[in-house]
Amino acid sequence: MQEFRAWLAANLSAWDLVGLFGQSLFMMRFFYQWIYSERAKKVVVPEIFWYFSAGGGLIVLIYAIHLHKIVFILSQAALPIYLRNIYLIWKNKKVPRDV
Repeated sequence: MQEFRAWLAANLSAWDLVGLFGQSLFMMRFFYQWIYSERAKKVVVPEIFWYFSAGGGLIVLIYAIHLHKIVFILSQAALPIYLRNIYLIWKNKKVPRDV
């Protein structure tokens, strides 16, 4: 275990930790959606899916820009879609509904 810690310290920069954090947030959306759908016994995309998508996507985009990797940067092109879905969620929460 000590060797692994030494390897991590020698090979991971602060930027790598930022990238890993963003990627883990991005991955959590699929994990949460899977659990949510299993409980509902149907495919469901919960609201938090879009927050994980936007947060993880933004952090990964910042990391990719730091690396100057165009393919990695373009892989986050869906970020406006995540933000639009969050906007629509907020907008629909403000609208009173007739029951």
